[in-house]
Amino acid sequence: MLSEWFVFLTELLLLGVFAHAGTPSRSESYVTPREEVYRKMTTDNPRVEKVAVVDEITAKLEAADAVFVAEYRGLSVGQLAALRRQLRAGGGEFKVYKNTLARFAAERAGVASLSELLSGPTAITFVSGDPAAVAKALRDASKATPLLVLKGGVMAGKALRAIDIESLAELPSREVLLAQFAGALQAPLVKTAGLLQALPRNLAYGLKALIDQKEAA
Repeated sequence: MLSEWFVFLTELLLLGVFAHAGTPSRSESYVTPREEVYRKMTTDNPRVEKVAVVDEITAKLEAADAVFVAEYRGLSVGQLAALRRQLRAGGGEFKVYKNTLARFAAERAGVASLSELLSGPTAITFVSGDPAAVAKALRDASKATPLLVLKGGVMAGKALRAIDIESLAELPSREVLLAQFAGALQAPLVKTAGLLQALPRNLAYGLKALIDQKEAA
């Protein structure tokens, strides 16, 4: 009798296990695009530190006003440090990451066009502030040091070529543009104020001329 109960319970347990295994949960049956990137990344690079780096790059990409990519092959440590200081003054952050991790982050941040630029010894400049000022600093540095090669980037969701960054570098800085805009607004006001000040004076001249004319008559 006991042996029959044992066989019966064993069969029930086996049926329960197989039934559970054959019914996938929602998380197993549906994977979002971001989860798919994570799954692929953790399969290829299972280290937790790498996941944290991808999170960091993604956050920087999403927060940046513009992103520029450049090749730094052959630059010395001292040259890289000097370049970082120049870019930081204009609101740029010059960072070097593993290309594979940066590609994952670019996909997650919705700027997959950056992926084709991420090959070889590549650095990413995250711009927070004035893209024109940072582009100018990069352009000037590349002229002074030919080893620094502009590759492209992205701004406002649009892909940039190296020539686009150079064109951006030709624009006046944000401060100059604001000053020019303020001057353009101020000019009509100054002209209007001058006209208003001249009205009483012109009116007085007109009245005096009219009086003189009446007396002469």
